[in-house]
Amino acid sequence: MLELTDHTLTLLLQKTAELAAKHALSRTGKLKPYLTKAQAFREFGRANIEHWLVEGLITPRKDGDHSASWRIDRVEVESIHMAIELSRYF
Repeated sequence: MLELTDHTLTLLLQKTAELAAKHALSRTGKLKPYLTKAQAFREFGRANIEHWLVEGLITPRKDGDHSASWRIDRVEVESIHMAIELSRYF
């Protein structure tokens, strides 16, 4: 059985609140709901983004056909990042 320490529970609640706030801000238009490829690489690391794409953990969306740039849902990538961060504590 998994036992949660006070520290782990506090961290879990803190990360959940952060993600909920980003979700609310993106839904209200105060925060862009999508990141460009370059933004995602800068914020989460190129290797991480490419790995998560290969694993199917995040889904790129294209703005158009052929050479159009692609974007990543902010809440989706933040969720994956936070889940991986939190998994280190369990």
